Amino acid sequence: MYLGVPPSSPALAPFVESLWYFESAQPPGRELVLPSGAMQLLVNLHADELRTHEGAEVRRLSGAALQGARSTAGMIDTAQQRSIVGVAFKPGGAHPFTAISPSAIAENLVELDVLWGRDGAVLRDRLLSAGTPRRVLRTLEHALLSRMVEPSRPDPTIAFALAAFEHGAGVAAVADKLGMTSKRFGRRFADQVGLSPKRFSRVRRLQRLLGSVNSGRETDWAQLAVECGYYDQSHLIHEFRALTGLCPTQYRPRSRWEHNHVPLAASAA
Repeated sequence: MYLGVPPSSPALAPFVESLWYFESAQPPGRELVLPSGAMQLLVNLHADELRTHEGAEVRRLSGAALQGARSTAGMIDTAQQRSIVGVAFKPGGAHPFTAISPSAIAENLVELDVLWGRDGAVLRDRLLSAGTPRRVLRTLEHALLSRMVEPSRPDPTIAFALAAFEHGAGVAAVADKLGMTSKRFGRRFADQVGLSPKRFSRVRRLQRLLGSVNSGRETDWAQLAVECGYYDQSHLIHEFRALTGLCPTQYRPRSRWEHNHVPLAASAA
C-alpha cells in the first residue's frame, strides 16, 4: 500500500514535494536507493530502528531520522519498509526545518532527536497514536509546521539555480547569470541544498535519464546520452556507475513508478 499526498498547508507547498505512507509485505532483502539530490524525513512505524548498509558494516539508528541529500546510491534493508512514513522535500526544501545546514548532513542519516530535540524524540509515538494512514500524514504535517523557521519563502537565488539545473545549465553559466563568483554561489547553494552545485547537477541529470528509461520505450543509450546532456554513451556509462554502482544494463527498478529503488537481486540479474 502506498499513499502519497501533497502538503495541504500553503506554507509547506514551496518546500515539500509530498508526504507519504508505505506498507509492504515483501520478504527481507536489500535495495539500492538511487540519489535524487533531495532530503527525506523517515519514520519507521514497524520498529523503532532505521538501518543503513555500507559494505559489510550495518549502521543502526532510532526509528525517526532525516536523510541528507545524497549524490551516490545507498543500501537499505527492505524490512524497514513494512510500515514507514516520510516527507519528500523538494531540493533545498528541508532548509527551513532544521537549524543545521543541509551541507553538514549530506550523504548521512541523522536521528531526528539530534535535530529537533524532544519534538524529534516523541514524533514516532505521536504518529503511532494517530491511527489511520491519513491521520498519520496529517499529524506529520502538523509536526513540520511546528518546526518551521524563517525564511518562510524559498531563496530566489537558489530557486533560479535549481530551475536552471533541471534544464541542463552548467554551474559556471548559472553563477555568471546570478552575478556571483563560483565560490560564493557554491557555498550558498550547498548551505541550503546540501550538495555542491556540480554534484547536484550530476544527480539531476541522472534523474532525467532514469525518467526516460522508465518511459516504456526501448532503451537506446546512445540517444539518451544526447537527450540528457552527456557527452556520449561512454560518459553516460561512467556517470551511471559512479552515482549508482551499476552499469546501465543492470538497472532493474522495483517498478516503473519507483525508479529510485533497485532490488539487489534484480540488479545482479
